[in-house]
Amino acid sequence: MSDKPVSLQEQVEDQRLVRAFSYLGGKWVASSAGETFPVRDPATGDIIGEVASLSAEESLAAADAAHAAFPAWAMTLPQERSKILRQWFDLIIQHREDLARIMVCEQGKPLSEARGEIDYAASFVEYYAEESKRPNIEGVTSHLPDAEVELWLEPVGVAALVTPWNFPSAMLTRKAAAAMAAGCTVVAHPSGETPFSALALAELAERAGIPAGVFNVVTGKAATIVEPWTQDTRVRALSFTGSTEIGRLLCRQCAGTVKKLVMELGGHAPVIIFKGCDLDTAVTETIKAKFATSGQDCLGANRIYVEREIYGEFCERFTRAAGELTLGRGMDDPDIGPLMNEAAIAKQEAHVADALEKGATLACGGKRADLGPLFYQPTVLTDVPDKAAIMQEETFGPVAPIAPFDSEEEVIARANATEYGLIAYLHSHDPRRIYRLSRALQFGMVAVNRTKVTGAPIPFGGVKQSGLGREGARKGMEEFMEIKYVCRDWA
Repeated sequence: MSDKPVSLQEQVEDQRLVRAFSYLGGKWVASSAGETFPVRDPATGDIIGEVASLSAEESLAAADAAHAAFPAWAMTLPQERSKILRQWFDLIIQHREDLARIMVCEQGKPLSEARGEIDYAASFVEYYAEESKRPNIEGVTSHLPDAEVELWLEPVGVAALVTPWNFPSAMLTRKAAAAMAAGCTVVAHPSGETPFSALALAELAERAGIPAGVFNVVTGKAATIVEPWTQDTRVRALSFTGSTEIGRLLCRQCAGTVKKLVMELGGHAPVIIFKGCDLDTAVTETIKAKFATSGQDCLGANRIYVEREIYGEFCERFTRAAGELTLGRGMDDPDIGPLMNEAAIAKQEAHVADALEKGATLACGGKRADLGPLFYQPTVLTDVPDKAAIMQEETFGPVAPIAPFDSEEEVIARANATEYGLIAYLHSHDPRRIYRLSRALQFGMVAVNRTKVTGAPIPFGGVKQSGLGREGARKGMEEFMEIKYVCRDWA
C-alpha cells in the first residue's frame, strides 16, 4: 500500500459524482443496518472509499420502485424517452474526464483506455436515444377473411442488470440504455470491485431527468442483491455479463420465473494467422487483442495459432513487441495496468507453470512485476500444446500462448474445440479462405485483419456457452421487448 493514499474525491472536479450510497426510487440510500464494504485501488491496495452494502429486503425495495415506475415510463412517448436519454448522454460526455478518473482509481486500467471506455459507454446512450423512437407496429397480411393483423413491440417490464468490473461503465450503459429506450425500468447491480463508476452514472441519470424508479443502482454482495430479483415475478428480464459459471447459476435461478435472459459470458478467442497476411498488421493487432485492459477482456486473444511457415518470424516479432509494453499505475497511462485481484494473479501463475510443465517455452515475462502485488509482466509462451490449461480455459490476463499449425482444416478444428464461442480473429489476404473460415468458425463474431469490431450499432454476443441473446444494435433493445399479436375484426 502507498504511504499517502489519495482520496477518490481528490481525483475529480465534480465531487458530487463520488457517491457512497445506492440509488433507489430517486433517492440515495444507505444500508439500514449501516453495513458498507471497502473499494480498493488495485494499483496500490489503498482503500479509496466505502460503499453501502444493502440487504435482500432493500434489493427488493429497488424492484418495488422499478415496478411502480414502469407503467408511466412505458407509456411515456418515445420522443420524450429519447430526449431524456440524450440529456444523459450529454452529461456523460461533459463529465468524461471525471468518470474516466473514477474508473482508473477503482479498476486500474490506463487512463487513455478509461477515457475510451467512457466514450464507448456514452455511444450506447446516444444510439438508444435515437433507436427508442423507431419500434413500430408492424402490419401483417391477414390469413383470415375480414381480419386485420398487427404485431406490437412492447416493453417486457422490470429488467435486472448485473454488470462486471472490467468495463464498469460501458456494460451498464449498453444494457440500461437499451432497456430504458424500450420502455423498461431497471434495477442494476454493479460489481463490488467497481461500484463508483455505476453510482456516478446514476448521479448523472438523476441530473438528466430520468424519473424516480426508472433507473436504480443497488450495491452490496452479489448473491444478496441479485438472487431476490431472480425469484421475483415482477422482474421480467435479466441481463448479465460475467463468467459462464455464474451465468449457468443465474439461468437456473431464473428458471422458476421464466424470465427473458441476455447472457454475455466467457470467451476463449482464437487468433488464426496464415502465411501471406500482412505480418506487421498481424503482430500489431494481436498485441491489441491480447493485452488491452491488461488482458482482462472477454474478447481477449486466448489462443494464437500461426501457420508453420511464418511461425518463427511471428513469434520473434510478437515477443519483441510484448517486451516493449509498459506497466504502471493507470493515472500514468501505461500500456498495461494492474490486474483486478489476487485470484487473477494466481491464475496467470498457474497457467504459466502448467504450460511450461507440459512443454511450452517461455519467450518473455512469466512473473509478477516489481510495481506491486497485482502487476504481472506481459508474458509470451511459445510451442504451447493443446493439452495445456491455458489452451483450454479463459486466461483473463496478460499471458499470450502461441502454437503452430499446418493446415486450414486442422486449425479450424482446434479453434472450435471449446465450449466458448464469443469471437475469433483471423489474419489472411485470401478472400476465399476468409469466407470459408468466417463460415466454419463457431463464434458469434469474427474479426478479419483487425481487432476492434464492437460498437453501439452492432449486435454483440456469442454462441455455445459464451451467451444468449445480443447487446447493442436494434437487437439489443428488442431483447427487452415482447411481441404482442393483435387480430381485429371491425364488424
